[in-house]
Amino acid sequence: MSFRSVKVPPNSASLIEAKARVFDFFRTACRSIPTVMDIYNLDEVVTKAQLRSNIASQIRKHSNITNPKVIDMLLFNGMEELNNVVEHAKQRHHLIGQYVVGEGLVQDLDTKDQGLSEFLKNFYKTNYF
Repeated sequence: MSFRSVKVPPNSASLIEAKARVFDFFRTACRSIPTVMDIYNLDEVVTKAQLRSNIASQIRKHSNITNPKVIDMLLFNGMEELNNVVEHAKQRHHLIGQYVVGEGLVQDLDTKDQGLSEFLKNFYKTNYF
């Protein structure tokens, strides 16, 4: 078993450089979507557009951060996650739970709520929508 050595890029010198790296990461992640869809057989669960939207929303979550070092750390974590997904280090149910159901892309929750208490119905709605 051999591990590829990942060369960590130097820290961003400015916020502009950090933002440029974010856009590069977004492009790379979007280009890997068809491969990920094929590897994990996700066509029946989610569309490419939904995954692209999910990636964008993950990036937008941290849009208020202005410290280039923090942005670099988040980018490193994102690249590591993307590498794990593309290298098939995760299983299908991990992706579905983390990026499809966990992010509110599943629209069909009302049919599964039958027999649940009002508290659980409200809990699921607030966590999935």
